[in-house]
Amino acid sequence: MRVEDLKNLINRNESTVVEWKPSLSQMKEIINTISAFANTEGGKVFVGVSKAGELLGTQIGKGTIENLTNQISQHTDPKVHPRITTKKMEDREIIIIDVKESADHLVLAFGQPHKRVGRSTVRMSKDEYERLILEKHKDKIQFDSQMCEGAQLKDIDKSKVKWFLQRAKEERDFDVSPNISAKEAVERMGLVKDNGLTNTAVLFFARNPQRFILHSRIRCARFKGTDGLDYIDMNVLDGTVIELRQKALKFIMQHTKHAVFFDANRRYDRWEYPLRALEEVLSNALAHRDYYSNAEIQLSIYDDRIEVWNPGTLPKPLTPQKLKKKHRSIPRNSLLADKLFLIKYIEQWGRGTNRIMEWMKEENLPEPEFQNIAGGFEVTLIGPGRSFEREIEKQKLHELDLNQRQKKAIEYIKKSGRITKGEYMQINKISHKTAYEELNKMVGKNIIVRQGKGRATVYVFK
Repeated sequence: MRVEDLKNLINRNESTVVEWKPSLSQMKEIINTISAFANTEGGKVFVGVSKAGELLGTQIGKGTIENLTNQISQHTDPKVHPRITTKKMEDREIIIIDVKESADHLVLAFGQPHKRVGRSTVRMSKDEYERLILEKHKDKIQFDSQMCEGAQLKDIDKSKVKWFLQRAKEERDFDVSPNISAKEAVERMGLVKDNGLTNTAVLFFARNPQRFILHSRIRCARFKGTDGLDYIDMNVLDGTVIELRQKALKFIMQHTKHAVFFDANRRYDRWEYPLRALEEVLSNALAHRDYYSNAEIQLSIYDDRIEVWNPGTLPKPLTPQKLKKKHRSIPRNSLLADKLFLIKYIEQWGRGTNRIMEWMKEENLPEPEFQNIAGGFEVTLIGPGRSFEREIEKQKLHELDLNQRQKKAIEYIKKSGRITKGEYMQINKISHKTAYEELNKMVGKNIIVRQGKGRATVYVFK
């Protein structure tokens, strides 16, 4: 590293990848920071620089670097061998310890894992460390391919198996007959392990999956307003992964706005959010959640947005930013994802998040937000808010080809709840015949209906 580059680094503040230590007397803190750098993004420790960024220098004797190397090697597991160099600045010597990022983020210092959070080195939590171990060995201990303790063939619902095979045949030309026995079906689909059922078999086909995997549920809430302090409705959904997606979508449809209107020949049907995007979000949450976590998927509906959170952050090297670009699919639960692929709930090409973005854009809605948060992954879909009703009303009037007099009548009915032929003539200053024809056209377009007879006849919204 050139002296000029070194000066630039020291002139900056400490960060996720830079740490200053005044001397080697802080050996334990230095080694803890090496563990943290290895478990985060890598980084450099500068020994001989104060916490205020002042260049102090440090004494470097004949065996200083060798002793430092040995101390790091002895107290890290697996052993870390960073690049250690010395530099002279303003007649003072400093030591630079350059640490590379570990592939699995499982480096211990004095038997403890650490990580870098901003400018601080902090102890990694037990749960976080265990998740990293599981991630490292996921091919051997993936939850979805493990045997489900206590689950037997009698717990499988044959009708669910038959529905799945019929759908897989239709969508992917899956070559397994829907009429075979449940036993043969789960065997043919690779859902048996050590003469027992896998977790995937239970999640897809059990009569009561939550009897075996209690946390495989979706917790739903429709909150009042936008801050989440109080809720209007709350429900905890049970069932197979297929049933959970259906029930969650139904909950969303019950608690979001829907516009339907007709003319003589056509039906116009529009939801506040694109349903295809919501189906994709729910499928991804069910496919990629961390089933080792006891947390449940959470579906939160607010006045202005929908949030879906699932336990388990994105697997490396995926990041929330990369999901908005072309990327590969990295399923956390390969066996489960494969079965969702067979019924066309997911594609396994890494385009799910891109499609969500496209569907939101088609509805002129903001780009979805993706983030790792609270040990999980969250998708936020921003809705149109109160502009939805205004936009639908405009579209409705445009599509139904109403003239200005008819539009004026609609506004009148909104205020008064009804309109008579005489009132229509009066507000528009037209003849009896014209009023009769135009009101009848609105009845024909299914906008209003006629109530009463003779002079008592009124027109109201259908």
